[in-house]
Amino acid sequence: MKIRWLAGLMTVLIATVLMVTVAQAKTTGYVHAEGRNLVDPAGHRLLLRGTNLGNWLIQEGYMFHLDGGPQSAREIEALTTELMGPVASEQFWKQYRKNYVTKADIDFIAHEGFNTIRIPFHYRFFTPGNEEGFALLDPVIAWAKADHLYVVLDMHAAPCGQNGANIDDSYGYPWLYDLPECQQQTDAMWRLIAAHYKDNATVLGYDLLNEPIPHYPRLQKYNAKLEPVYRGIVAAVRTVDQHHVVILGGAQWDTNFTVFSKPFDANVMYTFHKYWMPPVQAQIQAYVDFSAKYDVPIWMSESGENKDEWVEQFRELLDKNQISWTFWPYKKMDAASALVSFDRPAHWDEIVAFAGHKFTMGDSEKAVAARPAQADIDAAFADLLVKVQFANAHPNAGYLKALGATAP
Repeated sequence: MKIRWLAGLMTVLIATVLMVTVAQAKTTGYVHAEGRNLVDPAGHRLLLRGTNLGNWLIQEGYMFHLDGGPQSAREIEALTTELMGPVASEQFWKQYRKNYVTKADIDFIAHEGFNTIRIPFHYRFFTPGNEEGFALLDPVIAWAKADHLYVVLDMHAAPCGQNGANIDDSYGYPWLYDLPECQQQTDAMWRLIAAHYKDNATVLGYDLLNEPIPHYPRLQKYNAKLEPVYRGIVAAVRTVDQHHVVILGGAQWDTNFTVFSKPFDANVMYTFHKYWMPPVQAQIQAYVDFSAKYDVPIWMSESGENKDEWVEQFRELLDKNQISWTFWPYKKMDAASALVSFDRPAHWDEIVAFAGHKFTMGDSEKAVAARPAQADIDAAFADLLVKVQFANAHPNAGYLKALGATAP
């Protein structure tokens, strides 16, 4: 009898906490979940229309055309360290992060009619002793506020890896689900971030883990562990922040919602990703059904990397279903599948060729012999720092049109 009474008391207490969370969000000027919708501080329904600041705070090899070469952030940094030396490489990446996203970039996104930016980031920027994370994010969020844009913070690379692929910069296996130490570090990191932004209404919410658990059969054993990991992160966030939306992505690269039970937080949104599939209703119906079943908002936070015609068709499908979206990515090198692109730096083909040789030859005499001239190396990376700046980029009119915007 006593056990039943305690269980009942816990149920009441949990329900009370959830109601307080939503009430606080509604009364303190924050975007919040209300049924199947996001609602802005004025009480109006909010549909997110935006882009992702990919390749800024975590890099991917394909974004630099490093086909056959390094793909993860640490592999790319190892390449620059080898080519420029550790001191120059560290200086390069710090300047790269300053140049890649500036006020002019944020102003352009707002000018084109978007209302949201999703910011993928690497957990290492928020580890003890590393102050670069907030130093980089705070100005961008301030520019976004001035431009009436919302910001979603996306942990693209979690401690120990949430998918084990190059995109989470791990070591080939998603150890996050097996190791309590890794989960505790992730919880602590999100608590730190939430404490920093708990009073910032420009920050819409926290996308807790990007694309967890690949589709590989041997890794789907972790599906049952995903929601418990999310519960731990949300519990950590809620110790310091009752205002912001927490965002949960499905298993198998943010595609599988069957891993979720009934929502365990009252201010939650669920996110899915869709690439390279027919842009038809059947491809999103499971997410629409999930939203209706649990009375929660859903968000398509990544798609793209396709022809403009496909992007337009998928965007129109999402609009028809009144689903929020942020397409991937904002900026790319020498590619039209982004809001803006920039030209390849001088001597970049030499860098790409060496990167491919390095992966096939390893640390060998042939690899050393294949190095570009040091003057060409230095010129290539110096030019990259120039090319990535907004003043030297150009809008992609077709891609912008596909997303319902108009290039200037």
